[in-house]
Amino acid sequence: MVLYHILILALVQGVTEFLPISSSGHLVLTSQVMGWPDQGLMIDVAVHVGTLLAVILYFWRSVWEMTVGFLLLLRGRSSPGGRLALLVILATIPVIVAGYFGKPYIESHLRSAEVIAWATLGFGILLWIADKTGMTVHRIEHLGWGSAVFIGLSQVLALIPGTSRSGITMTAARFLGMERSDAAQFSMLLSIPTILGAGVLSGFDLYDSGDLALGGDVIIAAALSFITAIVAIWGLMQWLRHAGFGPFVLYRIVLACGLLYWVYA
Repeated sequence: MVLYHILILALVQGVTEFLPISSSGHLVLTSQVMGWPDQGLMIDVAVHVGTLLAVILYFWRSVWEMTVGFLLLLRGRSSPGGRLALLVILATIPVIVAGYFGKPYIESHLRSAEVIAWATLGFGILLWIADKTGMTVHRIEHLGWGSAVFIGLSQVLALIPGTSRSGITMTAARFLGMERSDAAQFSMLLSIPTILGAGVLSGFDLYDSGDLALGGDVIIAAALSFITAIVAIWGLMQWLRHAGFGPFVLYRIVLACGLLYWVYA
């Protein structure tokens, strides 16, 4: 791909990955609206790796507690960090299984502007309903095993471009009564194994292809998406401590209406 294509896609990814507006949908749309060739899942995952490093850095304390807690679990000792690590692992299993078996269908049938538009609209409205009706009484430490499974199953829907992985998991968490900032934090912690798993699988594909130019594109895209993702995470967490998801829902509705007009008119 041309260098400035990579730069724009990395910026789009870094800004949208952790906002509930669908990064994958924006990546596909950027190429389609600009008339570029679809960058494919490989570049999608490359910029996701940059955002993976960003979320690990921003939530380093929680990641450290989860890592230490998981190691303690292997030695038969329980801790809050170990419990959170198990909840994240449990909630990740559904999307890993669905992504592995559904990848060919996703690449060939779901990466269209029409699908993105309807998913952006429908799941945006669902986020609004969850945010308005969901209570704000639970924090991450109150999350149970059944709730983790529910959020994990909802994450499978994020395989549809336009749904938003962060958006659908925050929606599920808000339906369960989690506070907004805690819903966002669990969603971002949940992104770590999901992005890591997808990155490893695509890394094997990249190695088999032997395309060194593509490898250079991956490094550039990951670095730029890392920088922009840090800023986006900080902004989102600050916003949700004092306000709700309304602006993101409004953005999704406006974007979806524009896309539907573009597709059908």
